[in-house]
Amino acid sequence: KRSSRSGKMPTFAWTGKLRPRKTTAKRSYPSGLNPPDYASSGWPEEEFGSRFQSTVEVKPHEARQAMRAACSLARHVMDTVAWALEPGVTTEELDRICHAVTVGNGAYPSPLNYMGFPKSLCTSVNEVVCHGIPDARPLEDGDIVNLDITVRLNGYHGDLNETYYVGKGGAKSKAAQKLMDCTRKALEKAIAYCRPGRRFRDLGEIIAEEASRGGYASVKDFCGHGIGQLFHCAPNVPHYARNKAIGVMKEGMTFTIEPMFNESSSHKVVHWPDGWTAVTTNGARSAQYEHTLLITSDGVEVLTAR
Repeated sequence: KRSSRSGKMPTFAWTGKLRPRKTTAKRSYPSGLNPPDYASSGWPEEEFGSRFQSTVEVKPHEARQAMRAACSLARHVMDTVAWALEPGVTTEELDRICHAVTVGNGAYPSPLNYMGFPKSLCTSVNEVVCHGIPDARPLEDGDIVNLDITVRLNGYHGDLNETYYVGKGGAKSKAAQKLMDCTRKALEKAIAYCRPGRRFRDLGEIIAEEASRGGYASVKDFCGHGIGQLFHCAPNVPHYARNKAIGVMKEGMTFTIEPMFNESSSHKVVHWPDGWTAVTTNGARSAQYEHTLLITSDGVEVLTAR
């Protein structure tokens, strides 16, 4: 069974070399999985109606333990999917692996049908900044691909993403590695800053400075977010300087930091006709890294660390 994505290429000002390919229909999941409300409706009503959209939740001990379990599984899924990366493998196959490992461990793949998203993970290749839809295109030697994986285990979400180089390296890989290293370093510096009493808005300054140092642009259209029983909630964590993020970190808060760096001077993105796939405006490559974090009494715990 095929999805409704048309085989006819839409009229669109493509910014790079990538084009959408055929996809399969949404994958099914076991009936006893206790999925989120949006699994059937496509609309996260509980999330949008929650008071934690404006108030940052401070989680009790039991919730922190549940977050650790969800994030540990998310890391396992990431490492399993990443192991399959090689030229010739389709992102559709990566989605199949992600889905199978997630539901096989009693969890729900959080992206599936969230606001109608058709797949169980996001695969963002080359000029795709984020929210790429897995499809039938085989990965090529020299591609970079971001895997964005979130699982919902026992009612709690764990979220991370990483960018990988596809192939054996060579001349193409040096510039890609520089981009990936700079983006990952920005995330690491932002994480190192986290502890009780620190302002969320300061994270954007740290990340923007690292992007500027590397000669890259930090994307402004997307941000890190609170996470727990809700996939997305307060706080917002922008990745650019002079932002107006509200709030300070307190012990028990959980949130993501997920910088996206474009290999150009432009931080802007445009969307493909599918409404999801965000790409750079000039076809330049983009890299992203993300961790889910827990603020502790004297610092921060990286819940999705390897």
